This record gives sequence, C-alpha cells and structure tokens, in this order.
Amino acid sequence: MKPWARYVPCACCAMLGMALIAARANAVSVNSASAKAASADASGDDDARSGLNAEQQRAAGIVVAHPVAAKAPERIEALGRVLDATSLISDTGEAAAAAAAEQAASAELERLRALHAGGAAASLKMIEAAQSEQAKARAQAQLAAARFALHWGPLAALRPAERQKVIDASTSGHSLLVRADLPGRHSFGTGLRKVVLDVDGIQVPGRVLGLLRETSELQSTALLIEVPSAPAGLGAGARLQLALLTGDRKGLLLPRESLLFDETGAYVYKQLMKKTDADKARYAVVRVNLVLPYADGWLVEGVADDDNIVVRGAGVLWSLQGVGAQQHDDDDED
Repeated sequence: MKPWARYVPCACCAMLGMALIAARANAVSVNSASAKAASADASGDDDARSGLNAEQQRAAGIVVAHPVAAKAPERIEALGRVLDATSLISDTGEAAAAAAAEQAASAELERLRALHAGGAAASLKMIEAAQSEQAKARAQAQLAAARFALHWGPLAALRPAERQKVIDASTSGHSLLVRADLPGRHSFGTGLRKVVLDVDGIQVPGRVLGLLRETSELQSTALLIEVPSAPAGLGAGARLQLALLTGDRKGLLLPRESLLFDETGAYVYKQLMKKTDADKARYAVVRVNLVLPYADGWLVEGVADDDNIVVRGAGVLWSLQGVGAQQHDDDDED
C-alpha cells in the first residue's frame, strides 16, 4: 500500500462535509430572501391600502380628467372594385331584347287567336306554334331579368327613369359603379348614411344604391356604390379602400392611453373621491364597453361624464401591481 492511500477516505469525508455546509448556507440565504420578499409584499399591501400621495402621482405622471360626451358615425372598412360598364350594357341590352321578344310573341299569339275566333285563315296548328314561341320568349325574358337582378339588383329595384339615368351616367363615364365587399360579414342592416372612397389619400364621396345578391371570391356581403365624381384614371377592375359610415353612435370619449385590456375585456382606472384634501388618491378598476374608435381615442360606455378617469399614466398604475388601485363594484368609495 502506498503511503498517500491512507489519506484518501479522510479527504473524501472532508469534501462531503464542505458540500453539506455550503448547501445549508444556501438554504439559509434562500429562506432569508423569501422572508424579505414577503416583508416587501406586506409593505406593498400597506401602500395599496394607503393610496398614492401627490408627490407619488407626479412622479408616476398620472393625470385624470372627465370623459367628454361625443357622437360619431360608425366606420366600417370595405374593399372596393370598379365594375366594368360594358357588362352593365350587355346585361341591360339582353334583358331589354328578351322583354321585347316576349311582348312580340304575346302580341302574335293574341292576333292569331282573334283571327281564328273571327273565322279568318288562322288554324289551331298556327295558334299552338305561336303559344310555343310565346312560352319560349317568356322564359328567356324571365331568365334575362333574373340575371340582371342577380348582377345589378339595386339598379333593378329603381324606378325605370332613375335606373336609366344611372346607367347612362355610368356608360358615358360621368360616374363609376363600385362593388364594395365587407369581408367577414354576411348581412348588413339599415342606417347606412354615406360611403367614402380612399383614392391616393383623397376622400371621394359615393352613394350607396343597395345590396348585391351575387357573391364574389370573398364569400361576403357586398354593396353597389355609385361614384358621381370619380377621379380620372380609375378604370374597370381598379381596387381601392372604402369606408361605410352608418348613423351616429353616442358615447364618452377617452384617449387610447387610458384604456387597458385583460382576459375579460377593456377597463380604465377611476380616481375615487377623497374625504379630505389631505387623503391620498385611490384608484379603482372600471370595466367599459368599447363603442367605436374616434379620432385618437375611443367612444366607450360604462363611465359617467363626471368621473375622474386616469387619462395618462394608466400603464404605470398597472405596473405598480395594485399599489393604490383596487377593483370595486361600486363607482365611488365614500
């Protein structure tokens, strides 16, 4: 046995003992850190109950203000495509020709029936042939009318004089007809006020003629829009953005910075009433319903016009993890 071999077991025991001591020291430090964190949390809870003083509010950049009552039209984005006027001319001509042929066939049938009743040279075989032609012409007229209604339903619903006016303006180039698709929607209610086209940043007004029955590759509802004063250069097939404006919606206007979101929806921070001027400011979470975006903010429901809403610094309040902010069912805490 070599002389140094007898010291190997002792060395191993010493190393094991040092490892156990280090582990115990590490556990003690972890427990100490946990205790300090718990103490800090308790201190934070005390701060939450006490609220924020004026200096803390200034440091956090918190600003409160009353919401402003406002109303604005709802804006619905759509995709527009300029329609080919030659298709309108073709469908209109086909429907008119089919209707004229049906009228001629009906007139011929009535003439032969009158001749046969008066004893003139009109046989039953001639009347039967005329009936066949009249039935064929009527079917073709109905098919052409149905095709026109499918492609141009809003125009088919107009009075003849007004319809012809729109057709003449479109075919002469004085106006454009635009198909406006609303992706993701398969119905559209009433209340549409006007439509605005975005042409190279220029807002061009249009007139809504009605709903189209024929769907496109987008498989969504669509509207037929007449643009009386379209900019030069917009040809058939051109695609552009549109905005459909409905009736006015009412709400209270808040800046976007004041709105926060979580898994249950949108909310704001409301400053609660202080009993005395010396009291610290406290804040409560108030759930709101988003009505529609407007300018640089949102029209909302769920707050009152005399509430003190945090319009700047809401994100700081959220980051404080409840310091001076609590969620209440009641609007005020008196």
